[in-house]
Amino acid sequence: MTKLNPTNHTYKRNAARAWRRAAGCVLLAGLLAAGGCGPKGGGQGAGAASASPPPVSSPGTTASVTSTPSAASTPPAGPTPTAAAVSPTPPPDAIREKLRAMTREEKVGQLVLVGMDGRETNAQTKELIRTYKVGGFIFFKVNLTGTDQALRLFTSLKDTNRASSSIPLWMSVDEEGGRVTRLPDEFEKFPSMGSLGKKNSSDLTRQVGKLIGRELAGFGLNTDFAPVLDVNSNPDNPVIGDRSFGSSAERVSRLGVAEMKGLQSEGILSVVKHFPGHGDTSVDSHIGLPVVPYDMDRLKKLELVPFAEAVKNGADAVMVAHLLLPKLDSKHPASFSKAVITDVLRKQLGFGGVVFTDDMTMGAVVKNYSIGQAAVQAILAGGDIVLVGHDFEKQTTVIQALRKAAADGTLSEERLDESVYRILKLKAKYGVTDARPSGPDVKAINADIRKLLAP
Repeated sequence: MTKLNPTNHTYKRNAARAWRRAAGCVLLAGLLAAGGCGPKGGGQGAGAASASPPPVSSPGTTASVTSTPSAASTPPAGPTPTAAAVSPTPPPDAIREKLRAMTREEKVGQLVLVGMDGRETNAQTKELIRTYKVGGFIFFKVNLTGTDQALRLFTSLKDTNRASSSIPLWMSVDEEGGRVTRLPDEFEKFPSMGSLGKKNSSDLTRQVGKLIGRELAGFGLNTDFAPVLDVNSNPDNPVIGDRSFGSSAERVSRLGVAEMKGLQSEGILSVVKHFPGHGDTSVDSHIGLPVVPYDMDRLKKLELVPFAEAVKNGADAVMVAHLLLPKLDSKHPASFSKAVITDVLRKQLGFGGVVFTDDMTMGAVVKNYSIGQAAVQAILAGGDIVLVGHDFEKQTTVIQALRKAAADGTLSEERLDESVYRILKLKAKYGVTDARPSGPDVKAINADIRKLLAP
């Protein structure tokens, strides 16, 4: 394995990254704290006591606010000492002010991430943006046929949203490497996480995450549903297999954190998955509802270990799986279980970041539950974003159910605002922007991939 060395593309890459961050600060003026537009490093992840962050500010801090990012917005270090000490006026919270100005429909839209049909912006995608005010999109292989086409699609979606909303979109994919890849075929392929697990190199895995991050950032994407933190402890598992780093909780933890940090270093939100662990199942949740029969003692020893480690090391987002854990909640799958999301993930693991559900159009949900009711329950349980990857009718059903719940008080204003605040704060942290992407340097990235993976 040959380590990556600086190339003549480094300056261009750094300049492009600086431009993206500056653009994000301008587009999010009035939403961002001034600290969110600072240089790399220094902050910590949403659930961490200490962490190596992405090139954005900590979600736990909010600095002073100004309509444009400027040095004048920097607050003083502290009050001037006086004989009678007076508490300094707390800096205004730009995100809280933005939240107060939002309509209920705008807030509900932020709770939903949708997929789309086809390879170009159509009437349905425009309706999802303009009428339903969705918080973002997820893209699959079927949506992306080539680099030029993908850029046109992403640019069109960003332009449409920018014309109707001041809150930029999450633009996401499942880019894991191996058999789960969404990007156009012009790119060199990365090995599966299982293959990386066999090499057992944290440095290699971090650099793979970094290169995936470069690919995504070039397209203007900002979110990757990766890495997989499931411990592959069941050889009959039909869905995880080589998507996992292996059967050792320690190895999955170490390599998972390495890939997460590689993605974060390129300004990409890493959504670790599939909490609380899909590794010891024999049912594919795309088809049916898997049952994990273990109690907390067992989960703490194996399944939860990588997630706890990720939280300690600055994970900002977690995807919760459609798994039934009857020892914790015999009624609801993890994805809409308060016992799992609030009691285990948030309280026991100390996670304060954004919680995504897995795709609500999967068989585990639609074969057993009402998708609208399940979406409402997911938010009530402590989740933040409901992923609805397919089917316009299902997507609008989910949004209408959430709107109704917010209107009739089932979903309280306080609970709604709690999630939307977390979401806006995370978008600000990552400098999410609807600026037009310039496109990835495919040739340079491919050269670096080949160099990294060379024997």
